[in-house]
Amino acid sequence: MIRVLLVDDHPLVLDGINACLSSEPGIEVVGQANNGLEALELAEALTPDVVLMDVSMPVMNGLEATKELKIRFPDFKVLILSMHENREYILQLIQSGAAGYVLKDVSSEELVKAIAVVHQGGTYFSSGASETLVNQFDSGRRHSTAEDSRPCLTKREGTVLKLLAEGGSNKDIARQLDISVRTVETHRQNIKQKLNIQTAAGLAKYAIENNIV
Repeated sequence: MIRVLLVDDHPLVLDGINACLSSEPGIEVVGQANNGLEALELAEALTPDVVLMDVSMPVMNGLEATKELKIRFPDFKVLILSMHENREYILQLIQSGAAGYVLKDVSSEELVKAIAVVHQGGTYFSSGASETLVNQFDSGRRHSTAEDSRPCLTKREGTVLKLLAEGGSNKDIARQLDISVRTVETHRQNIKQKLNIQTAAGLAKYAIENNIV
């Protein structure tokens, strides 16, 4: 059972998401908050597995709340659910520790999938969020300076990085590539060392910025 805390300043949105998730047998909505400060208080009291966080809220916004949550409770997973398709918003939230970014126009099935992926330690970006990052990135700089200075990954490491950035778990990747989970873990560790990136969200950000995803 995945314990989820909902955070949004619109009661109708909270009620709608609550109704959607409450019908899922593997998800339990343990609480609702109307701003980031309430989210911090409820997170401490309720210990959710995943915090589904809006961005634009009064008192304390989603960016500030995500930063503080990851400092206080590093094991909690934060999944952003927002209407904003702004690249800077997305990058800042990833850098703050969010495990994924989903736009509010996704289907209920995709939202449930995103929650499950981040709960398992993966990262998840809805197609709209991924397209925003790729489309707004300076392709000329990416293909020249950035690509020239990119650390050299093997072909298999590049494939593993792509699958990790798309939200695949170690087991999923092992099954897809017909290799052992231990081998996937080894590739993952080598990728982290070569890129000097230690978080799943950081790997996803790198993959998006370098057009790997």
